[in-house]
Amino acid sequence: MLCATCSLVQLGDTVDPTVLFTDYPYLSSVSTTMVTHAGELANRLVDEAGLDANSLVLEIGSNDGYLLSHLVRRGIPVLGVDPADDAALRASDAGVPTVVGYFSDALAAELEAGGRAADVIVANNVMAHVPDVNDVVCGVARLLRPHGTFVMETPYIVDLLDGLAFDTIYHEHVFYYSVTALAALLGRHGLGIRRVERIAIHGGSLRVTAGRDQAGGRDVERILRDEAQSDITSVARYRRFGEEVQLAVAGLRRFLEERRAHGKRLAGYGAAAKTTMLLAQLGGADQLLEFVVDRNPRKQGRCVPGTKLLIHAPEELLEQMPDEVVLFPWNIADEVVRKEAEYQRRGGRFIIPLPEPRIVEPALPA
Repeated sequence: MLCATCSLVQLGDTVDPTVLFTDYPYLSSVSTTMVTHAGELANRLVDEAGLDANSLVLEIGSNDGYLLSHLVRRGIPVLGVDPADDAALRASDAGVPTVVGYFSDALAAELEAGGRAADVIVANNVMAHVPDVNDVVCGVARLLRPHGTFVMETPYIVDLLDGLAFDTIYHEHVFYYSVTALAALLGRHGLGIRRVERIAIHGGSLRVTAGRDQAGGRDVERILRDEAQSDITSVARYRRFGEEVQLAVAGLRRFLEERRAHGKRLAGYGAAAKTTMLLAQLGGADQLLEFVVDRNPRKQGRCVPGTKLLIHAPEELLEQMPDEVVLFPWNIADEVVRKEAEYQRRGGRFIIPLPEPRIVEPALPA
């Protein structure tokens, strides 16, 4: 659905968050890319916000502490908030104090009553997941110090459309943001955008820095102007996107069927949610692939939803040596290719499925 007023894109239906996130198998620290990215952001926050032992950094959706642990090592007080029991336990074991629950204005009021106020609040890859975003931003505004900083990262609707990233559209992701939509959301609660950056993580995201004491600079004005002049506020753009997706899916199916017809044995890498979405669109995954591998031990020994494809540890690639492997988490393709260099050295090849299928050739030795 598309809001005609602020251009916010969202799903028409939502799933109870307790169904989605209480037993949540995703662990951010499984991805080296995510850990490195988080470390760089943490160091930047320390420098820009002048954080020290008297500060407080709160993270909404802190998962297993992959970001806050960088700050803990530098002696910065932190507090994570996450509803997933297992992830929160892992974070606590790593020395990251974590409240198990959902961040809300009510929780912010409890923390405020306990004398807490945050110098920095981080919400990375969480604002898309929250059904009541106004309640969350209201809580952020309540808990943020007068000159505090709110930093959020979220996939950018422009990159999603341009990259045909339909596999990231699923019930866990309720909202798909533009800067226009975020400016309206934040402004509703007395917050303004200070800075906007486009970053490569997750196939193309926004990093928005906000607070209550500053208006945006030229970069904010420019991107708002560009969005106003683009077609992301047009229903026709999303209809065209749907047509492009169907063509991409048909092209990928033909590509994989041709590989099979030439005797290639195929497998998949990554049992992420986007894997489920892509395979559901393709159909007949059990006839196209032999198995899937994933680094997360909680997924190993299970099947990709909607299929009979068993999930193994990545070592299975070297055991079975399929000819080619579809790399479903294309957003961390470089990391996967580096980790699985031995598979490529033995003759294996990776396939990037979107926006159009292509085979990754191994790097030549120096």
